[in-house]
Amino acid sequence: MAGNNSSIKVAVKNLLKIYDSQRGKVTALNGVNFEMEENTFISIVGPSGCGKSTLLNILAGLDTPTGGEVLVDNKPVCGPGPDRGVVFQQYALFPWLTVEKNIQMGLHCRHLPPKEAAEITSHYLNMMGLTDFRSSYPKELSGGMKQRVAVARAYAMNPSLLLMDEPFGALDAQTRAQLQSELLDIWEKEQKTCLFITHDVEEAVLLSQKVVIMSARPGRIKRIVDIDVPYPRTQKTKVDSRFTDLKNEIWEEVYMEYLEQRK
Repeated sequence: MAGNNSSIKVAVKNLLKIYDSQRGKVTALNGVNFEMEENTFISIVGPSGCGKSTLLNILAGLDTPTGGEVLVDNKPVCGPGPDRGVVFQQYALFPWLTVEKNIQMGLHCRHLPPKEAAEITSHYLNMMGLTDFRSSYPKELSGGMKQRVAVARAYAMNPSLLLMDEPFGALDAQTRAQLQSELLDIWEKEQKTCLFITHDVEEAVLLSQKVVIMSARPGRIKRIVDIDVPYPRTQKTKVDSRFTDLKNEIWEEVYMEYLEQRK
C-alpha cells in the first residue's frame, strides 16, 4: 500500500505570491504552509481564484514565489525539472506526433537506449489502454484518450513527484469516472507522490489520502482532512457512508469559503 514512507517529499514554507494587475497588486497566496510525505496522494480544493493553480505552478517551477520557499527532496525549486511531471487540463500534446511518439518525447531527453525507451512506452501504452492507438495522432482522439496520453507521458518520465492541475476538468462525467479509476489503479501500482488540483470535492475524496482545503483569496491552508476510507477504491466507494460524510464535510467548508469570497 502506498503512502507508508514517512520521509518528507515536499515542504511549502510561508509561501507568498503577489501579482501586479491593472487594479494594483493582488495577493494570490499568503502564508501557505504544508508538507507531503513520499508516496502520498494529496488533493487541493477551494473556491475559484484561491491560488490552487498558482501553488502548483510554483511547485512545478513555472512560476516564482514573492516570498517563502518550496522544497522538493529538501532542495529549493528553482525552475522546471525532470523530477516533477505535470499534467494540465489542456492536454499539451504535440499534434504532429503519434501517441507513441508523444509518450517517448521526454524519454529522448533522458537519452535512454532505444530498446529501453520502447519498453517503457509499451508499458504505459498498455497500462492506460492506449496500445491500439499508438499510431494515432491527437486530432484523432477523444478528450479522454488525449488525457490518457498526457498521464502516460508524465509517468513514463519516472518523476518522483506528479503535479496534476484539473486533469479531468474538461471531460464528460462517464469519461471522468473512467479516468479516476485508471488513475487510482496506476497510483497504487506505481506509488508516486501526487499533488492533484480539483474543483470536484467528490473526486478529491475518492482519489486522495488527504484533502487540503484552501481559503478564499488570499489563499491559505484552512484545513487538512485525512481521508480514512480504505484502498483499493472504486466508483462504488462513492456510496460508502464514511465517504459521503467526508465529502459533505469538505464541501460545506469549501462552500463557506465561496460565500466569504462573494462578500
